[in-house]
Amino acid sequence: MKNLFKIMLGIWVLTGVQYQAFSQNVETDPVSKEAISSLQHLIGSWSGSGWMMGADRERYEFTQTEHIQFKLDSTAILIEGQGKTHDQIIHNAMAIVTFGGEKDQYSFQSYLQNGRKGEFKAETINGNFYWYPREDIRYIIRIDEQETWFEIGEIKKGENWYQFFEMTLSKNAQ
Repeated sequence: MKNLFKIMLGIWVLTGVQYQAFSQNVETDPVSKEAISSLQHLIGSWSGSGWMMGADRERYEFTQTEHIQFKLDSTAILIEGQGKTHDQIIHNAMAIVTFGGEKDQYSFQSYLQNGRKGEFKAETINGNFYWYPREDIRYIIRIDEQETWFEIGEIKKGENWYQFFEMTLSKNAQ
């Protein structure tokens, strides 16, 4: 019986040590938290409308909602957006914004309902949030003092940027 107890104790100790060796470090990265927390003005539920230029050079209008929240002890932001035209979903996306990694910069990871996804460069310039799905395309989000979200999308042709997208949202009461 003593030997069985020693064997069981040995297994328990080894399992405990093994569990601690593979457990997650739960300390929050202060640099990532500070960078992501600087985007506090994006957090909340938003709704409004916008327009975009199609490949046919026609302007299409839509209504939009955005639900944005901190995740992982404020080291990540989850964005869920949905756009509709005449009650038909035309845009359904999710994005995760983080900071850090090898490049020590913002990362904008986007996921669409059609299976497309990507990781893109993002940055803040003068308090505005920029993200770049391609080197010649950028989206710029500005939140004003009245908590109005104003976002544009632009494409670069030569040395000039041309707008193809605009969205204005209001923060919903919580």
